[in-house]
Amino acid sequence: MERTRTRAGAAVFLMLILGHLGNALEVPLDLAQPPTITQQSPKDYIIDPRENIVIHCEAKGKPHPSFSWTRNGIHFDIDQDPKVTMRPRSGTLVVDISGEKAETYEGVYQCTARNKHGAAVSNNIVIRQSRSPLWSKERNEPIRVQEGEALVLHCRPPAGLPPPIIFWMDVNFQRLPQSSRVFQALNGDLYFSNVLKEDSRNDYICYARFPHTQTIQQKQPITLLVLNLDAVNETVAALFNETDFFSDGSVEERKPTFLIPSGSSSSKMVLRGQVLELECITEGLPTPEVSWSKLSGEFPDKRTSIVTFQKILRIVNVSDADAGEYRCTAHNRLASIHHTIRVTVKAAPYWITTPRNLVLAPREKGQLICRASGTPKPTINWAMNGIPIENSPEDSNRKVEGDTIIFEEVQTGSSAVYQCNASNEYGYLLSNAFVNVLSETPRVLTPANQVYQVIRNNHALLDCSSFGSPIPKITWFKDSQSSTLEGDPYLLHENGTLEIYVAQAFNSGKYICVARNTLGIAENHVYLEVKEPTRILKQPKYKVAQRNMNVVFECKVKHDPTLIPIMIWLKDNGELPDDERFLVDSDSLTITDVTENDAGTYTCIMNTTLDHDSASAELTVVEAAPTPAVIYEQPDPPTDLELTDMKPRSVQLTWIPGDEHKSPIHKFVIQYTDSLHDHGHWHNLTHVPGSKTTAHLELSPYVHYSFRVLALNAVGLSDPSNPSHMYKTNPAAPDENPSGVKGFGTERDNLMILWKPLSGLQANGPGLQYKVMWRQKDVDKNWTSVTVANVSKFMVSGTPTFTPYEVKVQAINNNGIGPDPAVVTGHSGEDLPVQAPDSVQVLVLNSTLAEVHWEPVPPKTVRGHLKGYKVSYWRERSLHKHNPHRVEQQFLSFSGNKSHGMLPGLQPYSLYLFNIRVYNGKGEGPASSNLQFETPEGVPGPPSFLRITNSNLNNLTLEWGPPNDRNGHLTGYILKYQQVNNSNELGPIEELALPANKTSVTLPNLKYSTRYKFYFNAKTGQGAGPVITEEAITIMDEAMPSRQADIATQGWFIGLMCAIALLILVLLIICFIKRNKGGKYPVKEKEDAHTDPEFQPMKEDDCTFGEYSDTEDHKPLKGSRTPSNGTVHRDSSDESLVDYAGGDGQFNEDGSFIGQYSGKSSIRETAEAHSPVNTTAMNSFV
Repeated sequence: MERTRTRAGAAVFLMLILGHLGNALEVPLDLAQPPTITQQSPKDYIIDPRENIVIHCEAKGKPHPSFSWTRNGIHFDIDQDPKVTMRPRSGTLVVDISGEKAETYEGVYQCTARNKHGAAVSNNIVIRQSRSPLWSKERNEPIRVQEGEALVLHCRPPAGLPPPIIFWMDVNFQRLPQSSRVFQALNGDLYFSNVLKEDSRNDYICYARFPHTQTIQQKQPITLLVLNLDAVNETVAALFNETDFFSDGSVEERKPTFLIPSGSSSSKMVLRGQVLELECITEGLPTPEVSWSKLSGEFPDKRTSIVTFQKILRIVNVSDADAGEYRCTAHNRLASIHHTIRVTVKAAPYWITTPRNLVLAPREKGQLICRASGTPKPTINWAMNGIPIENSPEDSNRKVEGDTIIFEEVQTGSSAVYQCNASNEYGYLLSNAFVNVLSETPRVLTPANQVYQVIRNNHALLDCSSFGSPIPKITWFKDSQSSTLEGDPYLLHENGTLEIYVAQAFNSGKYICVARNTLGIAENHVYLEVKEPTRILKQPKYKVAQRNMNVVFECKVKHDPTLIPIMIWLKDNGELPDDERFLVDSDSLTITDVTENDAGTYTCIMNTTLDHDSASAELTVVEAAPTPAVIYEQPDPPTDLELTDMKPRSVQLTWIPGDEHKSPIHKFVIQYTDSLHDHGHWHNLTHVPGSKTTAHLELSPYVHYSFRVLALNAVGLSDPSNPSHMYKTNPAAPDENPSGVKGFGTERDNLMILWKPLSGLQANGPGLQYKVMWRQKDVDKNWTSVTVANVSKFMVSGTPTFTPYEVKVQAINNNGIGPDPAVVTGHSGEDLPVQAPDSVQVLVLNSTLAEVHWEPVPPKTVRGHLKGYKVSYWRERSLHKHNPHRVEQQFLSFSGNKSHGMLPGLQPYSLYLFNIRVYNGKGEGPASSNLQFETPEGVPGPPSFLRITNSNLNNLTLEWGPPNDRNGHLTGYILKYQQVNNSNELGPIEELALPANKTSVTLPNLKYSTRYKFYFNAKTGQGAGPVITEEAITIMDEAMPSRQADIATQGWFIGLMCAIALLILVLLIICFIKRNKGGKYPVKEKEDAHTDPEFQPMKEDDCTFGEYSDTEDHKPLKGSRTPSNGTVHRDSSDESLVDYAGGDGQFNEDGSFIGQYSGKSSIRETAEAHSPVNTTAMNSFV
């Protein structure tokens, strides 16, 4: 059972944040503003001579701008040319070329949009007519060449605009096979490294396809005759009296030789961002093998391909690093040769920083920055309102410093549009940016009372788009609170959007956005609703069901009560079968009478408008277990099948039912076999109720039918009846066309048309063929067609790249054609995109997040299905000298036609480089130029280590290493520490601030033999980083205890101590018994009365019996335990003996009564009786 859950708030967060944060400052159109060009035709505009010329120029502004044009640098008076019109409220020109030659309007056009606040200009738009000239008439004589020789078949197509695409085909429009021996060069010529006998043919045809006009022209066919040596000998023998000039028929082998390029070295220049193609064509026998290498480095990954059987090295999106020497090596078994190509990379100008519009209040300051790069370095020229800035009126508040214009204390009325032109010998860039001087109170552009809904634990973004001059400052408030929303969990973005990282239920409510500048204040109210996530509480479980049983899958869901849920069930990720046996309830799916076809994976999906949850389970269908007793049986097969009322497309079948065996027949199943197309295989044709014994059968043409009938009751199907007599239907034209027709490209210049072929039963007759038809959508009126047989696909070659085609396939047989086929639209093959995104910019939001913007590429340059944009970015280095390492390149893809994206997870205080490229189904296009940005400081990482290097009685020395990731300038360290007692309880925390340049500290005045826990972290200007911890103990003189501990842990010592303790215990028991045998009399007298010399007290030191002494009696037994106050307390037995003695007394550990022993004074005995027990002796015994 599988489970997946998706939250809309999390899944589309990136999309939301791009939409909220990606909006540049826009001046509302109801406010005065200079013109802005919003649309213009491309710089190099190739027109179709069959269509009207449309030159786009659209702009906005307040007041709405007027438009004018120049042509070849001279004012273009539109009113003087009746063929030229300008669209209303637009600068777009439409040229009616009916009755005119399109080449009359070729030239360089430039549009100017003007109002009273300034003038914006377009790029120079070069208009050129596409040309597809005819091939010059020529007669190609047959080419005779000896087998094994090299050969070139020249194409030499007519020069067109743009240049044509060349390909070689035969008279049947099939591509000529190519290999490492026979291949097409970049100029279109067909090269043979050596010719073989099978190369002889009379239909080598070179085709030229002119992509703009979608026309194809062909060269006259070339005939090639390859002569082997035997044929040459026969010819020579006839001429020279049968002299055999070539004694054997073998072909002489040759060393490789370069045909293109010639010599041992050559050079090539390529522009940055374009495609570098290096060609290496050789001849020789055997066919030489070609390989490539770069002498000054490696080939760039993912941008390099070696095509045309290793003859062409292709590098897309060329960069400066691709310059250098490339070597082509050709070798066969006779020799190896080399050719070196020196590649230089130049660059047309490309943007580093594009100037952006400025909105300034009077007396404010600002600057326009225009930075571009290229090889050679481009020249920057400024203009104001289309006039070179050096010829514009002087302004003391404006200063031009190279690529920057600085404005100081701008004045009302100084609004203008500034043009920046960056140019070198390989091209130019032109950008307009206005300076709009306004005094405007704030206004909030976000609609009032907008409601934002988000799932709990997801990001929430509240929009507050505003405008004002000076630019308003945005603050946020919640409900009736007076404090602004700042800091965790809120993040205020530069454009006013309020972000809540992890939205919770308590974040719901009304939010007030306030926009304030020096001229006024505006506010707006929005509402946030945090919804509970959708969760499947009871998931469907794996089921094993017997056939014809019922199955129930449960799917109980919890969701936010304010959201409307929709439950969807899928089978194997597709829709449920359209079958009444599938019953969908609010929280379950029931399948009745399951069959083998019902087995599979069932998924319940609960959708709301904000999120969804899903869970899956599998159903396995098994055969029903056999029952021990069979009451009913399946019916006997029907008999006596008879065909009547026979017509070309129908027949009547009758039969006699067999025995039901006490179970009524539910239905009869009629099956057929086709001995013409599918002999021996039976197929269901129809079924009728069990009450009928006849069936009207609809038939297909050109089938040899035989029928049989099966009966079905509650037990099962009967055996089949005997087959009926064969009935043959006559052939007819097809009733249907192939299904599954689709068109797509496998290469950039082809169109593959596929279809599902008709079965023999569907053919309706012999000679089945397919008429394949195609035409370019919205261009061709007539269909191109070809008729094929025994195939299910057809390849159309020489198509323009990624062009829509209409295709259809019609069935044909010997009896006629099928119905009119349906038209399907497909596209020819994709090619890699050719243009990199423009106007790439970056906005650093915080130390770990940046936002990138770009201008989507024109759809025509995608040359395929636009899949999205890919951002490549990498950390070039840290801004801190201690962290110089470079991080591996990372990639983020943004699906669809996006124009902005976020780069998360960046390393603070670092220099990053990035570029952007578009990708389609074929692959990635060229990358934009590398841009760089710097992330600000962040909190540092943890210190690299913390260790205790010197532990004394009352001080400790700590050493540490700086963080591996400093993420900025370290401002110091924070050290906290506290005591830890034996029960792991923590004492109060002491805190110590340490400077950034220290790597060790000694802590004095600590308690000896005490455990301390240390907490240590680093900090920058952005705050403190994560903490690392360490523990240490101040020491004491533990030499002796450690030695004792070492002995005490030895096994022999433990055994000895146990034996001694046991022996002492036995002796104590014996002594106690002996002392208490004589009744109540003084102990001294009792001892004197004993004359047995063996009955003597035991000495403790040598375990022998001898005289008692006070000293020995007062020693406690080894291993004995005493109370904590060091004295021995009396128990009940002590008191009774003391009473018996008639005075104060105390027992020693061995049971002897102190004060009654002889040989010592009573004073001493009494004093010693009351002295504390020697605890040192006990504590030292372990």
